[in-house]
Amino acid sequence: MTVTQAAPRLPVETAQTPESAAALSAPLSTPAPARSPRLKPLMALWPHICRYRGRAAAALVALIVAALATLVVPIAVRRMIDFGFDADHAGFINRYFAVMIGVVAVLSLASAARYFLVMTLGERIVADLRAQVFAHLLTLDGRFYDGAKSGELISRLTADTTQIKSTVGASASIALRNIVLFFGAAVMMVVTSPWLSAALLIAIPLIVAVLIGAGRGVRKRSRGAQDTLAEASAYAAEAIGAVRALQANTAERAAAARFSGEVEHAFDSARDAVRARALLTGVGIFLVFASVVGILWAGANAVLDGTMSAGTLGQFVLYAVLAASGLGQLGEVWGEISQAAGATERIAELLQERPAVVTPTEPLALPEPARGEVSFSAVGFAYPGRPDLPALDAVSFTVRAGERVAIVGPSGAGKSTLFQLLLRFYDPTSGHIAVDGTDIAQAEPESVRARIALVPQDVAIFAASIRENIRLGRPQASDDEVEEAGRLALADEFVARLPEGWDTPVGERGVTLSGGQRQRLAIARAILRRAPILLLDEATSALDAESETLVQQALDRSMEGRTTLVIAHRLSTVLSADRILVMERGRIVEEGTHASLVARGGLYARLAALQFGEGKDG
Repeated sequence: MTVTQAAPRLPVETAQTPESAAALSAPLSTPAPARSPRLKPLMALWPHICRYRGRAAAALVALIVAALATLVVPIAVRRMIDFGFDADHAGFINRYFAVMIGVVAVLSLASAARYFLVMTLGERIVADLRAQVFAHLLTLDGRFYDGAKSGELISRLTADTTQIKSTVGASASIALRNIVLFFGAAVMMVVTSPWLSAALLIAIPLIVAVLIGAGRGVRKRSRGAQDTLAEASAYAAEAIGAVRALQANTAERAAAARFSGEVEHAFDSARDAVRARALLTGVGIFLVFASVVGILWAGANAVLDGTMSAGTLGQFVLYAVLAASGLGQLGEVWGEISQAAGATERIAELLQERPAVVTPTEPLALPEPARGEVSFSAVGFAYPGRPDLPALDAVSFTVRAGERVAIVGPSGAGKSTLFQLLLRFYDPTSGHIAVDGTDIAQAEPESVRARIALVPQDVAIFAASIRENIRLGRPQASDDEVEEAGRLALADEFVARLPEGWDTPVGERGVTLSGGQRQRLAIARAILRRAPILLLDEATSALDAESETLVQQALDRSMEGRTTLVIAHRLSTVLSADRILVMERGRIVEEGTHASLVARGGLYARLAALQFGEGKDG
């Protein structure tokens, strides 16, 4: 589906932890078991309905008017049968049919108004709900996204909300209309013939019990079907995002077979839900209309015995049919409402997620003007998914304003974890981190991040223009500021060759750009951000020599006047750092300049020997 919009809205760029990347061939997780069947989750929609109480009230009025107009019809039919076919009362025919036309006109107008009001109400509520869920997802931290699947989240934002829209906009309205018709017709049945009504109303509790009991089964199966489809959607999103890797490894058939299997599983689950709904509908209709047939038989005998007029029987039968059809259609929509309850429950689960990284009740303001000082004091941390494996162990260091500090060490030493904690994607399990002397745990996460610009190793590029991708660094920046940042990042060198210049679309994930070009866009974002602290996470590790030279020149410009922390495996990129911190197994084991660390003969010296050659001191 293609969405056209005036200005692309770009998601927030976040870093990934090692646990957030799932292997493509890993089996899909088992869907969560269905909760106890109930419609209580639908109450979560009540605040959204109350927000538009005027429209909801108008829809309810239109619904009641339409139901009352329908209930008037049997009375007119009775009068016509009892009096209209007598030659002395022939004039009644014209009057009653004129009244019937008026009733039909009221019914049609009220029904049209009800349809418009409830459908627009459903669209409005679901639009608000989607916006609320998406905004909430953007507030969740690394702990949530370590285990979440983007495809499943998209499924909840789209498929589940569409199910809710169908219910709020149509099924709920039909259910209310049929409830009003049922009770109104039941009252009029009692008024018309109490003894016939008593016999019919005895069967109603049995019918309702069957509908509710079967509805629970429908809801359980519907929740299972929705969970299964979400799992399939999650895999599809993952596979499409890595389609070139699949093609490069000739894994298309395996991926297609796996997705086909998941779709078949989703079909089986959906078929079970549909089978339950079909059974519910069939049983409900049979019970309802079998009751009507029985009452019709008893009424026909009463007419033959002379204890009831034909018009009264006709009026009673019409009310019985209205009550029966109302109850029967209620059985049909009950399954849809049960499905919506399952969808609402899944969305409510997302909205109930709370980030571990929160804003304090009374947050501290970071000092102005910003200096860019950073300090870690005895910081310890373990990722939520592996609490028994510490990523950091009592790490302490201070970076002065304007200082360039490089962080090196083997993979898994904890280097990137430092950045994720500084950005407050997680909070440390012990110790504290300060920016400009203020503990960031006591400040608003947004205010902390506003002082930091990140150039990651894996750059997030969105399906928008180059200009809009750079503007992610500061959304309110002007076009001139965006282009100036691009020039400082040396992006103008390749932008000038593009057909639409800065307004050239780059494709999903920047598929039309090279690695070096994507890195320069990330650097342009960092320059545009004008943050006093710059974080460089392996910014040149995946580039060829020519691209690395250009990117390094752009990085040198971006570091001017800023406090800079650099993570690098290529030691040649950190030779000019004021200090180098060497990490191993979550601890800082060495600190100094390149020359002093080589002379010390420790871990850094061994790494330098491997990269520069034995005995070479740089």
